[in-house]
Amino acid sequence: MIAIIDYGMGNLRSVQKGFEYGGHEAVVTRDLHVIDQASHVVLPGVGAFGDCMDNLVRFELTDVIHRSIASGKPFLGICLGYQLLFSESEEFGCHKGLGVLAGKVKAIPRPTEDGETLFKIPHMGWNTIQVNTDAPPLRGIASDSYVYFVHSYYVEPADHGLVSTQTEYGIPFASSVWKDNIFATQWHPEKSQAVGLQVLKNFGDWQ
Repeated sequence: MIAIIDYGMGNLRSVQKGFEYGGHEAVVTRDLHVIDQASHVVLPGVGAFGDCMDNLVRFELTDVIHRSIASGKPFLGICLGYQLLFSESEEFGCHKGLGVLAGKVKAIPRPTEDGETLFKIPHMGWNTIQVNTDAPPLRGIASDSYVYFVHSYYVEPADHGLVSTQTEYGIPFASSVWKDNIFATQWHPEKSQAVGLQVLKNFGDWQ
């Protein structure tokens, strides 16, 4: 059973439906016992970094996240849930993250030419990924596959060896990372049609 952590922010039902489409049972929950007993855990997220961290603390979910990861069970971070795994974010000030992975969340640069902004912020819509690793959730996913993004900040991991996919949007950035039992994506698998559904199925199959 896959536990999708509910801390009051995120596109939870769409993620749940994506797993169900691939034949995996998934529940949306903030029940600590259910999360502890789950075979897989998902941390989704939409919104501001600081608000999400505040909610995780308020619902007493930070310890169960650390326990889940330490247990070795497959763990998936999505969008803001990806960013929250890192040390800190500069979104609306400096905010400490979960610190599972070393790195910083930074604003996407706004390059200009003759006073005109060259790239719209947020980065919203379809873009391609370049696959760098054989992370289990990426099985069968080719480079140049299109996935769906909605974000204004990106992760700069301290260890660039963790970068599982890379994407260009004004700058190259880490659009997903993989370390041991952790896989996390800046893009939204639940919004990425066939490619995203395959990633969710692969994650559910991951042992």
